[in-house]
Amino acid sequence: MLRPKVPAMPQPTGHITPPARVVEPTAVIQQAPQHYTPTPAPVLTRPTVQLTPGSAIALVGTGAAVVLVVGVVLVSLLLAVAITAASVAVCAVVLRSLVASQHRR
Repeated sequence: MLRPKVPAMPQPTGHITPPARVVEPTAVIQQAPQHYTPTPAPVLTRPTVQLTPGSAIALVGTGAAVVLVVGVVLVSLLLAVAITAASVAVCAVVLRSLVASQHRR
């Protein structure tokens, strides 16, 4: 049912020669050398960022807020992992005591 079918390759009927390539000669035209005069590259002017005292305080406040939020998120994730580990440990101790009490009876 799921057998692959091998394609049948047609047998060559005779001597096959590749098509002949026709090489056309090209003419070489000598030109007088031209003198290269480099043009100066255009100077890109970027707008300069001027930091005022108010914007500096806002930038520092925003950075501090981002650091605090990231810190709170990471600490809460660590706390969640610690609580989960403690509850799994308590469950393991309870199951161990239950299994041990079954063997005593």
